[in-house]
Amino acid sequence: MLSASTLAARPEFTVTVVGCRSDHTQWSQPESRDDHRLVLVRRGRFRRSADGTDTDLDATTAYLGAPGEQERFAHPAGGDVCTSVRFEPSLLGRPPAATTVYVDARVDLAHRRLVAAAGTGDIDYALAEELLRLVAAAAGEPTARARRAGRPADRALAAAAREAIIEEAPEAGGLCALAALLEVSPYRLSRVFSRETGVSLTRYRNRVRVTRAMDRIVEGEPGLAALAAQLGFADQAHLTRVVREHVGHTPTALRRLLAPGPGPS
Repeated sequence: MLSASTLAARPEFTVTVVGCRSDHTQWSQPESRDDHRLVLVRRGRFRRSADGTDTDLDATTAYLGAPGEQERFAHPAGGDVCTSVRFEPSLLGRPPAATTVYVDARVDLAHRRLVAAAGTGDIDYALAEELLRLVAAAAGEPTARARRAGRPADRALAAAAREAIIEEAPEAGGLCALAALLEVSPYRLSRVFSRETGVSLTRYRNRVRVTRAMDRIVEGEPGLAALAAQLGFADQAHLTRVVREHVGHTPTALRRLLAPGPGPS
């Protein structure tokens, strides 16, 4: 069952929060839409099939949809909450290709700033500008899967590694332990993961940890040293260094950027 709440609507774009309960674990009936849209997962995960390609969607993987695509969806792991951004191609000056999108930490930050801007009431400037940044960033980052489909076994291995990292499996704390869990050599796991996702396992794991750090900062986490320890960083300096590498800002600066209100441009 779907629920939808519109955050902002203009002729050129619409921003909607969409929730789906886990009432169908199998593929839904095919459906088609007539718009360009960017769909980013805020919580949970699901599967999408379009043009003969099946994709696992979670907070690190979004998709750009195009008019006329035949889509099916499944929720084998539970429900999800997503941000769906419908936009006119004229906003970018070109129609973006339908593709799977790797949501790196900078795109994640742009997503969060869009949601924060929706609370300011300034739809035509603050929100519109954040929306443009988000869509442009996403449209410029297709994944390796979108460029070159790998073997089904390789796609499945990369998906299993992603799931273990996202679900915080104890074995995901180290490459060798993760490879043992997935019953492959560390070399094969590292090579396949990089080829299928376009990023290394190390960068992907840090990207997931940066998302968790941003979640906690938005929730008002007061102590960065304690946060670093809880997320498995060596110390606060390590946390700060990785966050700045991924999003271009320190954790302290993120407090200001993600606070309710228009924030800096």
